[in-house]
Amino acid sequence: MLGLLVGDTTVISVENLTFAYGKAPPAIDGLSFSISPGEIFGFLGPSGAGKSTTQKILMRLLKGYTGDIEIMGRSLDQWKENYFERIGVCFELPSNYRKLTALENLQLFARFFSGPTIAPTDILGRLGLADVANKRVEHFSKGMQIRLNLARALLNRPDILFLDEPTAGLDPGNARRVRQIIREERDRGTTIFLTTHDMMVANELCDRVGFLVDGRLTSVDSPASLRLLHGRRALRVQFQKDQASLVEELPLDGLSDNARFQDILRNGRIESMHSQEPSLEDVFLSVTGRALE
Repeated sequence: MLGLLVGDTTVISVENLTFAYGKAPPAIDGLSFSISPGEIFGFLGPSGAGKSTTQKILMRLLKGYTGDIEIMGRSLDQWKENYFERIGVCFELPSNYRKLTALENLQLFARFFSGPTIAPTDILGRLGLADVANKRVEHFSKGMQIRLNLARALLNRPDILFLDEPTAGLDPGNARRVRQIIREERDRGTTIFLTTHDMMVANELCDRVGFLVDGRLTSVDSPASLRLLHGRRALRVQFQKDQASLVEELPLDGLSDNARFQDILRNGRIESMHSQEPSLEDVFLSVTGRALE
């Protein structure tokens, strides 16, 4: 199976998943992948690739699919309402009660769970919303509402966290805060399924990523492995010599014995050196032939 981690216990296992909206061509077509405990797995692809459709099926918001899905050792079809006690969901768009305060929103949603939940004031503080806890959500910016979405998703300490574009609409400081919280959740053992077209988020957070285009997976691997696999084994050296700034590219193989490299080191003033692995977005374009949108 594409992306299967042999020998590992899987939290999410998907085999040959296919789904179509009505008589339209399949939105997802024959997807197979698995996600291990405490793994951040990213679905990367342009708008309309099938990322959100896949998540909605795994959240039990869409039915009528074909294929086999197993979640936490049980067929998805066998889960009942207790499934929602075990998962957390953070949608891309704000979905809070605007006439209630942030604190009232979390207090309301905490009542939906039969088990213990995190104190709303604690999770608001964690997301930098403590000072607006008693402010009505209708007066929140989009970024504040997105952080409140995540606070709600974390209330029940979920075993699986579904995130859809978790940093979209956030300023750099709060985007960094959210990325740190996602890493902390992974470190405490939460399995995280993240969809995005933001390659910086995927590269920084994901243990593995899957490239999704037109409802099909083309590659599944770690971001680092994908960049190395599709990169050029070359070193770009920028240096000064005779008051001129020069740039040369040299092969990595045999670099220690490369006479030109030795000459640059002896007679030039090195300004920078970089290996030429591509960005994750470059890899996506190379593998899929599609640009992210």
